[in-house]
Amino acid sequence: MSRLYDTVEPAVIDESLLKHCIEEQGPTGEAGKLAKKDEIEYKDVKELRLDFKNVLKIDNLWAFKGLVKLQLDNNIIEKIEGLTSLTNLRWLDLSFNNIELIEGMDQLTQLRDLSLFNNRIEKIGNMDNLKELQVLSIGNNKLENLEELLYLRRFQNLNTLNVSGNPLCNQSEYHNYIVAHLPNLVYLDYRLVDNAKREDAIETYKDSIDELVHDEMVVERKKTEEDEKMAELIIYKEAYVDDLNGPALFDSMFDEDAEAEKLLQLPGVSELVASYKEKFIVICKKIFEFGLKERIKRKAEVDSFFTALYTGVENNLLGSVKHITEFDTTKTKVLAELLTIGDFEIIERQLADISNKVTQLWDVLMGLEMQLVDQLEDSIKDFERSMTDMVGGFVEQVQDLVSQLRDLESNHHEKLSDVAVVTLEKLMKNELEEEIPDDVRMLFVDRDTIMNAVSSSHDAHSFRIDNKEDDMITRVNTNVQSMIETIHSDEVKRNRSRVMEINNLLDHYREQIENFESNYNM
Repeated sequence: MSRLYDTVEPAVIDESLLKHCIEEQGPTGEAGKLAKKDEIEYKDVKELRLDFKNVLKIDNLWAFKGLVKLQLDNNIIEKIEGLTSLTNLRWLDLSFNNIELIEGMDQLTQLRDLSLFNNRIEKIGNMDNLKELQVLSIGNNKLENLEELLYLRRFQNLNTLNVSGNPLCNQSEYHNYIVAHLPNLVYLDYRLVDNAKREDAIETYKDSIDELVHDEMVVERKKTEEDEKMAELIIYKEAYVDDLNGPALFDSMFDEDAEAEKLLQLPGVSELVASYKEKFIVICKKIFEFGLKERIKRKAEVDSFFTALYTGVENNLLGSVKHITEFDTTKTKVLAELLTIGDFEIIERQLADISNKVTQLWDVLMGLEMQLVDQLEDSIKDFERSMTDMVGGFVEQVQDLVSQLRDLESNHHEKLSDVAVVTLEKLMKNELEEEIPDDVRMLFVDRDTIMNAVSSSHDAHSFRIDNKEDDMITRVNTNVQSMIETIHSDEVKRNRSRVMEINNLLDHYREQIENFESNYNM
């Protein structure tokens, strides 16, 4: 797959190449002159051709966020990369390159037409996110195994496929195999799929297709279950109650307790632990249920705030647009009339009047903006107070319930201590009826040793409970504080941006008036 220009120095997709291509492919005539003068924004470019440029590496395309169609065919590209920001891309041509691996397209969720024709690809994969894919050309590559094509079953919209020129096409059954296993195909290798032949092919491969469908359903069911668990986990984390809907916290206390396994073998301790666990889980579930309710309340408050914020900003903007439109209409009418007037004094008065109206418009727009700033400042303060109260109530209730967990742990510690003392006394008197393993018996060399083991166990449990409480309180305070800071920061940015927009607009109007006056004087 050598190129005529392989011996030429590889080109770099840099600023000069991009500008050249945009100008070359942009509008012609007067429109082209205006485009060059105004310098088209990269984000506004919809189509871009970088074919036959001897490009080795895809780079510097991050600013083309509005790009819909991209041609990179007939280059020397070896790796699919640099496309992350092109989320609006629908058509991508990477044919006639040196690509060996399909990759780097996870963000191209809108892609519908993909050509990888004439590359060095041996395996189909890494395209799971291309849900909208309709056309795929992967002919003239190195695909050998027909089963590779089963990967394409996940693309429900795929109706056109080209695999011609691959080694797998040398197999006599390749056509029937593909149309049987990809039943949504309309075109295969540039030819319309015959429905009668499709039905025959499906019948031929019926058993393998049935097995395949069954396996896909199992995988899909498992994925659905995993997705549901993940969605639940996200909710639990947002409520700060993950690991509290069951025995997870209790089990973790004993997992981190070096003495737990030995102490559990003391007479009656397993019953103590079972009772302790049951009561502990009841309180954990209370924290869990309370956390979920509080999450709903916080979410409702947050949603209500942002809805009001966006509505306020939108209404204010509509008010500004109304005044701008009225002024624009007046300005356009006056300037048009002035072109028919020959009296310079009248023109001067009219232009002065328009200039005054520009100043008045600035006052109105800035007044509306300052009014919005005051309204949003009050809303943010109210929201902050509300969230602070909610977090305070949440923390207070969590602390109360966690203190109940501590009480349970203290009670368990006391009972375990009593069992340890009684067991020690019986061992010293040779009155212990139960058999105790040697490693456990080593704890009873004296009172200090066994009591240290019991205290160590208690400390491990208490430490885990304290950590859980600290984690919940720290996370809720940090997240809410971070959200409030972000709201304040975003409002400052919005205000600065709006003030700049107003000033730029009014400067534009003033420049228009000055240009009109200057041209008239000429």
